[in-house]
Amino acid sequence: MHSRQLFERTVGLPDFDELAYAFAKVRHNDSAGREQILAAVCWAAFACPQAITPIFDAMADAWLGEKRHLTTSKPFESDILPSAPLEPAFWQAFWSVIDQKNFDATSITAAVASLGGAVHSSMRDLSEAAAAQHPGASAAMTRPVPGHIDLKSLSAAPKNSLGYALHKMVVDNGYDLEVLDRDAIQLSELPPALRYLNVRILQMHDVWHLAAGYSTSGSHEIAISAFQLAQFGHNYSAMFLAVVLMKSHEGMPRAFPLLLQLILEAWRHGREVPALMAIEWEAEWQHSIADIRKRYEH
Repeated sequence: MHSRQLFERTVGLPDFDELAYAFAKVRHNDSAGREQILAAVCWAAFACPQAITPIFDAMADAWLGEKRHLTTSKPFESDILPSAPLEPAFWQAFWSVIDQKNFDATSITAAVASLGGAVHSSMRDLSEAAAAQHPGASAAMTRPVPGHIDLKSLSAAPKNSLGYALHKMVVDNGYDLEVLDRDAIQLSELPPALRYLNVRILQMHDVWHLAAGYSTSGSHEIAISAFQLAQFGHNYSAMFLAVVLMKSHEGMPRAFPLLLQLILEAWRHGREVPALMAIEWEAEWQHSIADIRKRYEH
C-alpha cells in the first residue's frame, strides 16, 4: 500500500459504478482496484452496518456476474446514510491487527473481536438498528437469549444425526461449544438484538458449518464468515472479512482474487438459503443433516 493515511481518507460511501470497475482492475492485479474494494468493505464493517448488504450484493454481481436482484431496496437512495466516524484511535488499532503475524484461529478471532471495542461508540446503536432490520435476524427480536448447550445431551444423539456430528466435531478437535466465552466478552452488556445474535452465532457456528456444508479448514472459515454475514448481517463477520482482505492486499496480493471468489460465492450462498437463525436447532439434534436440509430448503 502506497500510503495508509491516504487509504483512510478514501473509506466512505462508495460510488457503485466505480466499485464495479474496481473489480475489472483487480483481475489485472491492480492495487488501486483492491484498495477501492477495501475502502467500501471497511466502511461497511467499521462505520456503516446498514451498507453491508447493498455493498456485498453489488460486489457479488460485479465479480460473479448474473445479477440476482436479491435485495429489495436500492443501494442508497441518499448520500446521507447513518455512519460512525473512523477516528485515529480506530485506525491505530486496525493497522496493529493487520501487522500481526502468525495468526491462528483463536488469535485472529480475539484480534478481530478487539476491533469492536475500537470503533466509535455510535456504532453500537447503528449495529443494533441494522441487526433489528435484517430479515434473517428477526428471531433476535422475539426470543430470549438461549442457554448453554449440554455436551452430554449431544453424546446421546444417534449416529448420522446432527447432534452426533456436532459432538464428534467438538470432541475430536477440542473445540469450545461456543467458540468464545459469552460472559468473558460481556455479551450481556449489548442491546437486545446484538446480544441474542452474538450469543446464537457463537453457539451455532459449528452447527452451521455442518448444516451449510463448510469444513473447518482455513478457507472454509473465511467462507462461512461471508455466509453468516449474508444470513444475519453479523458485524463481526464483516470486520473479519475486512481484516482478511486487507492482510491479503498487503502481504499476498495475488491471492486477493481467490479470496474474493471464496467470499462472494459464500455470500451469495447465504443470501439464497433460508434463514438459519429461525430454526430451533436444539430440536434437531436427533435428525440427520440431509433430512434437516430437505425440510428447510424452501
